Amino acid sequence: MHLIEAIILGLVQGLTEFLPISSSAHLRIAGEFLPSAEDPGATFTAITQIGTEIAVLVYFWKKITRIVAQWFRSLTGAAPRNDPDARMGWIVIIGTIPIGVLGFLFQDVIRDTFRNLWLVAIVLIVFGLLLGAADALGKRTRLEADLTYPHGLALGFAQALALIPGVSRSGATTTMGLALGYTRPAAAEVAFLLAVPAVFGSGFYELLQAIREPGQAVFTLAETAVATAVAFGVGLAVIAFLMSYIKKRSFLPFVIYRIAVGVLLIVLLATGVLQAY
Repeated sequence: MHLIEAIILGLVQGLTEFLPISSSAHLRIAGEFLPSAEDPGATFTAITQIGTEIAVLVYFWKKITRIVAQWFRSLTGAAPRNDPDARMGWIVIIGTIPIGVLGFLFQDVIRDTFRNLWLVAIVLIVFGLLLGAADALGKRTRLEADLTYPHGLALGFAQALALIPGVSRSGATTTMGLALGYTRPAAAEVAFLLAVPAVFGSGFYELLQAIREPGQAVFTLAETAVATAVAFGVGLAVIAFLMSYIKKRSFLPFVIYRIAVGVLLIVLLATGVLQAY
């Protein structure tokens, strides 16, 4: 039964990682409705995100390899320091610092306090409203080439908010990008690129911890590996869908969805159907 549950959660991870609706919140909630009725845990969540992040590498492979190559070339002077791809490399590094530092310092809070379903419900609603406001009011004139180092740092701090289940890594970063005046495709693409080192760092750290202390995890490493593979396949399809969708449409459906899920979660908690922990 655990393997089937792992597959279901891998499907949830793949479906929700790149949409601005919070994969960690959905994994947290979905776990309560499976037969085992338990939180899959921060370790499972972080490891399965490796699968969806591999999907990012596959989808943006040419762009990512170009960024890495130009960044290294800029170090030796073979490429100008103001080269757009070299600058993007530095922005990804700068933007990763906030979530790396905060994630390390607040590990215990992330694993425990932040997984309170009351907090998840409130965050889903609040950040849904922020996404809606940024999408409606943002100028949407700046392109990826207009990205600056201060903007990269601001996007990095926005990404760090995703340490709280319910915020959404892609949602928070995209919201900041829209608020700074970037187009929807530019904001979403930068959000995906910025997440690569952070997700891999967190995922492999948790994987190492799971190997060292296998008894602490809800799922076995084999079950988690299957879930990660499922998340990769589904996530790749979702990236393609989202990048096509936002070229012509707004984030309003995701805003409405976030608010609806948040309100429903509050009702379930208030009536005792679900427990906060």
